[in-house]
Amino acid sequence: MSKVCQITSRRPVRGYKYAIRGIAKKKKGIGLKVTGKTKRRFLPNLIKKRIWFADESRFICIKMSAAGMRTLDKLGVNSIVRSLRASGQKV
Repeated sequence: MSKVCQITSRRPVRGYKYAIRGIAKKKKGIGLKVTGKTKRRFLPNLIKKRIWFADESRFICIKMSAAGMRTLDKLGVNSIVRSLRASGQKV
């Protein structure tokens, strides 16, 4: 199952984890140095929610991020479902 928010289209992004060694300059050291980089993925904060859709008198299931929940509160369920169906997603 894909890790994509249906509302905001947030998806996993790639980045690095840095390994750092040394003593900080403010602790009278020579400074912190990066000694290695490891590839990693930053995953979105996804939640699967059941939401009551009053127009059709039924629950709908949407996979959304925390930012998508705020968008849903702001715009309302009707406009979100309308835009999802216009983009071709099954709701």
